[in-house]
Amino acid sequence: MATGGGRAFAWQVFPPMPTCRVYGTVAHQDGHLLVLGGCGRAGLPLDTAETLDMASHTWVALAPLPTARAGAAAVVLGKQVLVVGGVDEGQSPVAAVEAFLADEGRWERRATLPQAAMGVATVERDGMVYALGGMGPDTAPQAQVRVYEPRRDCWLSLPSMPTPCYGASTFLHGNKIYVLGGRQGKLPVTAFEAFDLEARAWTRHPSLPSRRAFAGCAMAEGSVFSLGGLQQPGPHNFYSRPHFVNTVEMFDLEHGSWTKLPRSLRMRDKRADFVVGSLGDHIVAIGGLGNQPCPLGSVEGFSLARRRWEALPAMPTARCSCSSLKAGPRLFAIGGVSQGPSQAVEALCLRDGV
Repeated sequence: MATGGGRAFAWQVFPPMPTCRVYGTVAHQDGHLLVLGGCGRAGLPLDTAETLDMASHTWVALAPLPTARAGAAAVVLGKQVLVVGGVDEGQSPVAAVEAFLADEGRWERRATLPQAAMGVATVERDGMVYALGGMGPDTAPQAQVRVYEPRRDCWLSLPSMPTPCYGASTFLHGNKIYVLGGRQGKLPVTAFEAFDLEARAWTRHPSLPSRRAFAGCAMAEGSVFSLGGLQQPGPHNFYSRPHFVNTVEMFDLEHGSWTKLPRSLRMRDKRADFVVGSLGDHIVAIGGLGNQPCPLGSVEGFSLARRRWEALPAMPTARCSCSSLKAGPRLFAIGGVSQGPSQAVEALCLRDGV
């Protein structure tokens, strides 16, 4: 369904979180938005857990996380929310896995990860949780792939990723988990790989054409998009510095190849560390950091039907490093950094969904 450019979108502003935070873990469950952990004003991981009733627009404090953490992954399993990995108060990766039981309002500990890890990517399929990669206490990127079986409360090992990394983007498409980018230490990874859940085997796809940190990634209509980021100089270019870019690269899953779109189809703004997602027939880029001295508030969308970028309504609160979540016709930007850790909770919506 085609939508009519910027007029088809609007921002919905929710009450601010009671606790300002960045790198919070977010989940949507039965009409409630859960925000767990993250880093507060002091820069230390929090054990704070809060939930927003999206119908009544009211916040309620939940029982605190048993393990204070930031940058964890979360997966909704029915009436439970599973929290995996992250960084603790000592800035060390976390092995603890904990489940919030929504009906009982309490936490339970689950089987720990085989290895402590931050930057773990998680995917849920048929009630099973797949955890891919991460960075361990030795700061080395991990290649491990683990699957959690809730009924047995155990983690099982699967074939390792060909390229170890942490902080990768993951997409579930058909019976495959696609893993794109991520980092090894401070260096961005260009690998693009897929794990076949039935064959339990990995396939290497052509790598990203350009090496960029803090890029945004999304999947729509059988294509994977890699947008913007901080361009890294090549291995033999000693004089170039990292710089913000508006690059757009697209991988066609059917044809198995990358296309670097021409200058006329690049994003309007150069940006990194921004919210990205698919909303209607648009790939949307929200906020982030650019060449300006403060976070961006601009928003733009790439129309898949018209094959062009269009200006969308600006963020009510300009931010970078937001936690994001797609819930129905809404793409949330939660917390992040404005002049410091933010309390803002705002959602870009299709107007029919407001």
